[in-house]
Amino acid sequence: MQNKILIPKGAKPKKTYSHGISVPLGDKEIIFVTGQIAAKNGEAVAPGNIEKQTEYVFNAINDILKAGGSSLDDVVKAVIYVKDVKDFSKISPIRNKYFEKSKPVSTLIEMSNTVHAGCDIEIDVIAIKQK
Repeated sequence: MQNKILIPKGAKPKKTYSHGISVPLGDKEIIFVTGQIAAKNGEAVAPGNIEKQTEYVFNAINDILKAGGSSLDDVVKAVIYVKDVKDFSKISPIRNKYFEKSKPVSTLIEMSNTVHAGCDIEIDVIAIKQK
């Protein structure tokens, strides 16, 4: 079995990167989800509202995981990049809600910027699911 490129419902394939990739690994598959930001149709979603952006990003990640037959319950590692580490207290309860079952290892990193103006958070994850 070869690697499978994951494209969430309603999204267009990208020329130079994948939304996600599912890699066969024996009786499991490991799914890598590229960093997601709160942007839709080239526009930042809820600029200045870290809570709404965080919710948007988690939903985008879940859509990609669904394209691979997985969910946030299968996430084993998450990396969260934020423009202001002081937003941790706002992000953490949302993160905890989405990862209530999976309890993945996580890293939170403050960054100077994202690739899109107005986006204050980026999250990438790794999930493992049974075939």
